[in-house]
Amino acid sequence: MGEAERGESAPRIRISFWCSNGHETQPSFAGDAQIPDTWDCPRCGFPAGKDRDNPPDPPRTEPYKTHLAYVRERRTDADGEAILAEALAKLRGEI
Repeated sequence: MGEAERGESAPRIRISFWCSNGHETQPSFAGDAQIPDTWDCPRCGFPAGKDRDNPPDPPRTEPYKTHLAYVRERRTDADGEAILAEALAKLRGEI
């Protein structure tokens, strides 16, 4: 099945995108399509932009936090001491 059977192909344009690792990708778009500002790099997954000298920054990943780390974000040391004292008092039968 050649081009004669399928008809004319739509006009296409290729746009270069660069990620912060220096990878270049060139997806093709329809001639009348709206070109996105960023594109995901197929090699590393980082966002890629159209400006080779100023690619988008890679996403910042948050490190894994334990339950205790989240508690420490919400409570002060004084709060922790008070909660601990109350729990110990309950265990000892003082309350």
